[in-house]
Amino acid sequence: MDVTPLQTGETAPDFELPGVDGNDYTLDSFDASALVVVFTCNHCPVAKAYQDRLVALAADYDDADLVAINPNDAEEYPDDSFENMVERAESEGFNFPYLRDESQDVARAYGAECTPHAFVFDGDRELVYQGAIDDDREGEDVTEQYVRDAVDAVLAGDSFDTDTVSPMGCSVKWKASA
Repeated sequence: MDVTPLQTGETAPDFELPGVDGNDYTLDSFDASALVVVFTCNHCPVAKAYQDRLVALAADYDDADLVAINPNDAEEYPDDSFENMVERAESEGFNFPYLRDESQDVARAYGAECTPHAFVFDGDRELVYQGAIDDDREGEDVTEQYVRDAVDAVLAGDSFDTDTVSPMGCSVKWKASA
């Protein structure tokens, strides 16, 4: 499925999605000065490689919220079922909401292309960056931390010059009827 990611300056689309913690979340559930929305999943090796970095990111910022959303077709990819999401969040110590986008409407609205695909918004929920989390899939030789740099710029009230870096990972697994 062809999707077009949000563009710099566009407003974050609202959503209402269930979390693995038993709560439902909307865009208004997050009120920090910066918001990071990451489309991710359980089965993709690249998404798995970023899990510890997402946990660290969420822990390192008091003034930024991070939310992860799994939009993948769980019928074709059972590892991405809600039940398996609950298990993954518990076993990996997720310290951020992990939400299920069963309809895939939210992924389409944001233009998520792959897992992981990150979107960083400022306090007005305008997009300042979308794309790769950093420049190293495995996390061993990271030299550019795009999401952290974007969050730092938002929190400092500065502009962020790099608004898009192609995300890297497994494609979003769209449902056949999508």
